[in-house]
Amino acid sequence: SIREVGNRRDSDSEESEEENPAERNMIWIFSRRFQLSVPKLASKRRVVQELLSDLLQVSHSHFSDSFFPVLEPVIGVGSAFEGWSPQKEEDVVYCMFVPLKPPRGHAFHLEPDTMGEMPQTSMRIRVELVCTCTGDQPDQNMLCFLHHSEEELKRNQVASLLHTLCTGPYLDGEKIALWFQTFVISAWSVVPQSRRYSMKVLPSCRSCKMKLMKASGRSLFVEMVFSVQQGDSDIFLSSQPPEAQLAPSTTWLESYAVAEAKFFRHVAMQVPPRSCHLKCLRLCARLLEGSSLSVYALKTTVMHLLTLIPLSEWQHKYLLMRVDDVMRYLRCCLEEKRLKHFFFDNEDMPTEISLPPAFQGAQPHNLFQHLAQDPAAQTQALKEIDKL
Repeated sequence: SIREVGNRRDSDSEESEEENPAERNMIWIFSRRFQLSVPKLASKRRVVQELLSDLLQVSHSHFSDSFFPVLEPVIGVGSAFEGWSPQKEEDVVYCMFVPLKPPRGHAFHLEPDTMGEMPQTSMRIRVELVCTCTGDQPDQNMLCFLHHSEEELKRNQVASLLHTLCTGPYLDGEKIALWFQTFVISAWSVVPQSRRYSMKVLPSCRSCKMKLMKASGRSLFVEMVFSVQQGDSDIFLSSQPPEAQLAPSTTWLESYAVAEAKFFRHVAMQVPPRSCHLKCLRLCARLLEGSSLSVYALKTTVMHLLTLIPLSEWQHKYLLMRVDDVMRYLRCCLEEKRLKHFFFDNEDMPTEISLPPAFQGAQPHNLFQHLAQDPAAQTQALKEIDKL
């Protein structure tokens, strides 16, 4: 069934050794029609990374005596940082994860969110006060939240994280977003980028979205999503729920975005020059535009195929064959109403991607589970892909 797509590769490769002119022409048309300037994408990524690095540097000096979360170095995630994008160049959003660590005198504990009704794993982050009286290097300038009176703390020390960005004992994504948005507005004039761009913070409940505008009128969209790392793994909890999904402000969703970006970096180091895998992904995303199939289902399909089909067979001359493989694989999955999540119980996972131990041997999430419960949606999706 699904693996037949991978098994076709040997015979297909032999047939395509001598590309016919019509196929070469079709590849050229597709490449031109769906082109996104890779150098421009890389250049803008550098601008965004420098900006965030400068902003965090300002934040560290600004909040050094407070008990707000510690902002760790940012991590680029999403299609723009993977080297492709389903959007037109002017609409690309450069997304960055801002990992949070607990400040002095605090600890984070991840708890399953049993109250949540989200389709993916959700958790709450309980903030706990810890003793700072003892330890290898006790902070002489800090009063212990556990062993000093409330009156003494109020008089001599700024409020704990529990009293600023939490709801009850849990870290609140909406409060963190508002806190950081306010900081960005106040700190903008200090960062070097303010001399080249004007900046507007866009409305967002759980993240910080910015629109940077040059004098020429060109814009650059940046989104900062707050996250908490699960142990030492590449799996994080994200403050930002998927579009059209409502969740309590203390619910944080499991995100695989960092692991995905790492996977595409791994592939980039292994594929032949002028590999077509990113062009194939972008082309298929544009073809599926307006259909009921999600870009995430498409990306998962391509990640599976990158481990099924030898990377030597992702040369540019095989572009149409790989597009065909993607569509066939997707159709097989739609027929079976099953598309395995890439990061669960996957024997082909690159060793440099660090996953929580529970992911090994775990029952993989089925990204097409909803189709098993909605035959009409499955029929519609099959019609759409057959038309394509």
